Amino acid sequence: MTRARLISLLANSVLEVVLVAACIFFAARSPHFLTLDNALNILRSVAEIGVIAFGMTLVIVAGEIDLSVGSMVALAGCLAAWLVQAGAPTPLAILCVLALGFACGGFTGWMRNRYNVPTFIISLAMMTILRGAALKLTHEFPLTPFPNWYDFIGSGRIYGVPFATILFAAVFVVIYVLMNLTAFGRAIYAVGGNAEAARLCGLNVALARILVLAITGLLAAISGVMLSSRMMAGNPNVASGWELDVIAAVVVGGTSLRGGVGSVWGTLVGVIFIGVVANGMLLLNVHQDGQLIARGIIIVLAVLLSRLRRIQVEV
Repeated sequence: MTRARLISLLANSVLEVVLVAACIFFAARSPHFLTLDNALNILRSVAEIGVIAFGMTLVIVAGEIDLSVGSMVALAGCLAAWLVQAGAPTPLAILCVLALGFACGGFTGWMRNRYNVPTFIISLAMMTILRGAALKLTHEFPLTPFPNWYDFIGSGRIYGVPFATILFAAVFVVIYVLMNLTAFGRAIYAVGGNAEAARLCGLNVALARILVLAITGLLAAISGVMLSSRMMAGNPNVASGWELDVIAAVVVGGTSLRGGVGSVWGTLVGVIFIGVVANGMLLLNVHQDGQLIARGIIIVLAVLLSRLRRIQVEV
């Protein structure tokens, strides 16, 4: 094996090695860590943020960003609750919420292309608009009109496996196939790497940007349904700051904020890694301030890991 090949292999496996090391560390410190129930608990705890992170991977690889996902989660739950309270069948309410998420993401993409405004600015505006809409719908108080079966989406189990975890896995598979086995996935990498070159090659850059943002809006709405199901309420104050957690998970997974580089597999590992660290610190009774410090350190280390992955280019 050549030196360059060895460096490439080690660089691309660093996060997986760190994840295994973290599991070994927490297992040695807590007898409750390496149990099936705790493993399922970790996967369930990261499912809602992870679903959005898979979509955010598409957005960041395409060279864009979406800061409105946390607010969309809140609005999705609140709108579903408002529609059910108004008499709409719950399945119809869910479909309306998903359509809204897709439309809002698509609108951000359309604004990006029509007026050449950075998605950072557009999604920042959308973040405040969607949060305000959630507060307006609920009059700043949680709504609790859901039927008993609605609880299954966020808290139910199939053969002992949380249904939220199954949704998390299903979204991963869909996005993985989309990014790696379709022409659309290749177009996303091309647009993120060099949008002008992609346009000259005949790719529809505008459509690619609109679709990745629309898909992420849809996934944020799905996450909002999952969260409202777990809480059995539409709460306008939930998911505050989730956009940063989602972006952190994607960056930890090796996706470059410059676009053109990243993978949904890396995001999966990043999401699980953050979940493992959070769960381990909770088992070790680490105070909230310590958890926040650790999260910041993880993000800094993720940037260093990203640099390590690029060593292979310089060798």
